[in-house]
Amino acid sequence: MSYAGSNPGPSDPSDPFGPSRPRRSPLRRPLTVALAALVPGALLGWLAYGAWGGTGSGGTDGPRAGAVPSVLGSATTGEGGTGGDGKTGAGTGAGTGTASAPAAGPGGASLRGKVVVIDPGHNPTNYLHTADINSKVDVGTHRKECDTTGTSTNSGYSEAQFTLDVAHRLRAILQRQGATVKLTQDADRPFGPCVDERARIGNAARADAVVSIHADGAGAGQRGFHVILPGAVHAGAADTRAIVGPSKDLGKLIAGDFTRATGTSPSNYVGDGTGLVTREDLGGLNLSTVPKVFIECGNMRDTKDAALLTSGAWRQKAAQGISEGIVSFLRG
Repeated sequence: MSYAGSNPGPSDPSDPFGPSRPRRSPLRRPLTVALAALVPGALLGWLAYGAWGGTGSGGTDGPRAGAVPSVLGSATTGEGGTGGDGKTGAGTGAGTGTASAPAAGPGGASLRGKVVVIDPGHNPTNYLHTADINSKVDVGTHRKECDTTGTSTNSGYSEAQFTLDVAHRLRAILQRQGATVKLTQDADRPFGPCVDERARIGNAARADAVVSIHADGAGAGQRGFHVILPGAVHAGAADTRAIVGPSKDLGKLIAGDFTRATGTSPSNYVGDGTGLVTREDLGGLNLSTVPKVFIECGNMRDTKDAALLTSGAWRQKAAQGISEGIVSFLRG
């Protein structure tokens, strides 16, 4: 027979039918040991969590709330992302690239809103179109050739190559300062433009200043630069009376800054050492209605001047000097 509620395994050997103790689970001891190990670990974790700000909204100093310091670093825009110049690649520091404002240049504000027309003298392929460039155009006081081939150094470096190179350098400098810059030609046409069209381009742009870049073809031993100013002309389509004064101001500033930037002297064969010459026979000046000057940067037929004109470093100085004169004029 059996008895309900009886438990095998007597608790007292002298009383085999007396009350017995519950049997211990074989897992009890291992669980107790595990819990004893886990509790201190959890407590330490909580304390560390609190030290880093917990789940609250911590201050701005020190680690963010809930943040975990990384030992691997993090990807930023300063390295391998978009740098401060807005280009993809190696950045220049933290932060995303944004369009930068035009540089103001030394001692002044940006040239934003100012228009400068650069007139690179001649054209590299004029020599292939002699009939076209020899055709006559009206320059107010008389009729003269549409354009010429220009001169060159004894080694064959052409004036047209020189003028375009300086024009490109000058454009870059002025654009960095915020000016709108236009060229009358950029070797993008077979010849010209003719001298009357060169004047019209500056007029149509309502330029604040126009500079025509040239190099002279005088005799050996004749050295130095000179700036050509418009004379007071009022004949036919030409009327320079309104621009004579401001053009003279522009020319004086360019002459002074050109000397300082390049270290070269004013012409020893025209201008009586002033570096300034006034002419009334140049269509590009006669037909201009905005302040305009020419600059003959040196004499290509003199070996010493030619050594300068064929130097890229010197041409950069020339562009810098011209730009400084223009900037001074535009800022009044």
